[in-house]
Amino acid sequence: MNPGYPFSAIVGQDRLLLALSLCAVHPGIGGVLVRGEKGTAKSTAVRALTALMPPVTDSAGTRPARLVELPVGATEDRVVGSIDFERIVRDGERAFTPGLLAAADRGLLYVDEVNLLHDHLVDLLLDAAAMGRVHVERDGISHSYPSTFVLVGTMNPEEGELRPQLLDRFGLAVDVSASRDVDTRMTVVRRRLDYERDAVAFAEAHADADAEIAARIAGARDRVADVELPDSELRRIAAVCAAFDVDGMRGDLVVARTATAHAAWRGGTTVTEDDVRVAVELALPHRRRRDPFDAPGLADGELDDAMSQADEDVRRSEPDTDPDPDPDDGGGAPDPAAEDGAPEQSSSDDAPSADEPSPRPSTGGSSGTAASGDGFDARLLQIDGVGDGAPGRRSRARVSSGRVVRATDFTGGSLHLVGTLMRAAERRGAAESGRLSIAGGDLRGVDREGREGNLIVFVVDASGSMAARDRLSAVTGAVVSLLRDAYRRRDRVAVVSVRGSDAEVILPPTRSVDVAVTRLRDVRTGGRTPLASGFLTTRDVVARERVREPGRRALVVTLTDGRATGGPDPVGRARHAAALLAADKVASVVVDCESGMVRLGLARDLATALRGTYISLPELSSASVAGVVRAAA
Repeated sequence: MNPGYPFSAIVGQDRLLLALSLCAVHPGIGGVLVRGEKGTAKSTAVRALTALMPPVTDSAGTRPARLVELPVGATEDRVVGSIDFERIVRDGERAFTPGLLAAADRGLLYVDEVNLLHDHLVDLLLDAAAMGRVHVERDGISHSYPSTFVLVGTMNPEEGELRPQLLDRFGLAVDVSASRDVDTRMTVVRRRLDYERDAVAFAEAHADADAEIAARIAGARDRVADVELPDSELRRIAAVCAAFDVDGMRGDLVVARTATAHAAWRGGTTVTEDDVRVAVELALPHRRRRDPFDAPGLADGELDDAMSQADEDVRRSEPDTDPDPDPDDGGGAPDPAAEDGAPEQSSSDDAPSADEPSPRPSTGGSSGTAASGDGFDARLLQIDGVGDGAPGRRSRARVSSGRVVRATDFTGGSLHLVGTLMRAAERRGAAESGRLSIAGGDLRGVDREGREGNLIVFVVDASGSMAARDRLSAVTGAVVSLLRDAYRRRDRVAVVSVRGSDAEVILPPTRSVDVAVTRLRDVRTGGRTPLASGFLTTRDVVARERVREPGRRALVVTLTDGRATGGPDPVGRARHAAALLAADKVASVVVDCESGMVRLGLARDLATALRGTYISLPELSSASVAGVVRAAA
C-alpha cells in the first residue's frame, strides 16, 4: 500500500500547517475549520498530520493515532453510538456500542464538507471536542466515554456557509487558496507528480523532515502545560477581543490556549506578544462574522490597530516605577512653559487618556445592499403541512436523518430495531428461553421529526413605482432580513428582479448568501413593473428546481406595492400569471410595500390570486410571530 503524502512536502499552505500543528499540540483549542476552493490540499494536509500525531497508550497497549473520517450522511447513532443489538438478541441484555467519537479518541476526526453536515451532528461534534467526553442517554442506556480529538472540518464557501454560532465553536479557522506565484505552483505540481510516480521513494525523501515535525509536536505537547501566560499578555488578549467586539468568552479562551501552544511550539517557556498576534490571526477573524453580511477576515491594518490599542492598555496597567523623575537625571531640559505656570497643551494626536475610551477598529459589518436598508429580524415564514425535503430549520418535515421520536407501525422504510426487538422479547415472555425470533407482527417503523430547508424565491419589485416613493430602501432592508433568515435556516435562495420590460433571474438558486448579497448590490432600478413576467419567470425557476430536488418545497416571497404597469391590462395579466403559479401548488407570501395616504390594495389582490399569505411590510418585522404560509390547494 502506498504511504500517505508527507506533511512536510505540502507547499504554500503555511498558515494551515501551523494551525493543524497547534491543535495537535493543544487539542483543547477546539479544532480547525479550513475554508477554501477545491484543489488546495485541504484534505491532503489533514490526512498527512495523522502520521505525525504522538502514539496512543491504552489498555490494549500502544497504537498509532487514528484518523476517523465522518461522512456527511452519517446518522447520530453512528456518531455517538447505539444499542448493541447482537447482545440483545443473544443474551437479552441491553449493551452499548460506542460510535465514531470513541474511535477518534486521542486522534483526529475529519469532516469533509462540514458545511453540508446536519446542524445537530455538528453540535454533537463540537460539544465533544470542547468537553473531551461524550454522554449518551437514549433507549434506556446511560453511557459516557472519553473523546479527546483534533477536530478538522473542511468546506468550500461557494457551497454554503456555516451558521455563525457553529463558526464560533471551531477554535481556529484558516482560509486557503491556490498560490498565484508561478514558482510555488510549479513546486506543487512537481511534488505531486513525483509522489504519483513513486510514492515510497517520495515518502522516504521527506521522512526526516516529517520525523522532525513529529518530534516537535511531541515535545511541545510535553511542554505546553508548563508554559507561563503572564497577566500582561492575558490583558493583551482580553483587550484585543474587546476591541473586535468578540461575543462571549470563548474567543478569549481560544486565543489564550493558541498563544500558549504557539509558545510551546517555538520552544519558549513564556507567552509573548508575538505568540498572541499569531493566535489572534488564527482564532478571531471567523468569530467576527455574526451574519452572512459581515465581511469575513481582518481588513488591512485592523490587527495592527487592535494590537497597538492593546499595547497601550497593557502599559497603562503596569505600575509606574518612577512616578516623579528628576529632570536632571536623564529627563531632559524643563519645559519653559511649565516654569511660567502655563498649562500644558495636549495635541489631538496624543494617545487617549485612561479615562477616555480608545477608538475601536472597524468590525467589518455589512456592505453593499445590506448598507442601503435597515435590516431587522424577519418573522419566521413556514410552509404548512409536513414535507420530505432536505434537512434545514424552516418547515416541518419527515427527514431520514432526523431525530428518532418514537417507534410506530411498520409501513416500509426504516426499521426501528430497538422497538422491534423489544416487541419480540415481550411476545416471547419471561418464561421462555433460547434464540429470540422475530415475526412480521413484531416489526416497528421509525417516526422521525425534523425541519427542512426550502427553496425561497424572492420576487423583488425594482421598478420606478417603488423607487419614486422612496420605498426601495425599505424593500432592500426587508430582502436583507429575509436573506439572513434563509441563511440561518439552511434554505436555497433565488432572486428575481422585476423592472423595465421583463423580469430577470439575478440570482439562480444557491446556498451561498454571500453570492446573493453581491448580486443584490448591483440590482438596477426604475422603469415599468412587469409583474406578470416576474411570476412566469419564477414559475420556470421553481419547475427546474423541482426536477433537480423533488423533495424541496418552494416558497415565493414577493415584495411589491402591486402596481403592475406596461402593456395592455398589466394588472389582469399579473393576476393570471399569479394564478398559474398557484396552480403549481407553490406556497406564496406577498409583502405589501405600498405607502401613502391613498392605498389601492393591489398587493392583497395578488396574494389572493396566488392563494398565498398577505403581510404588510411592518408586519414582516414581527420576529416573535411565526407565519404559516399555505400551499395552494
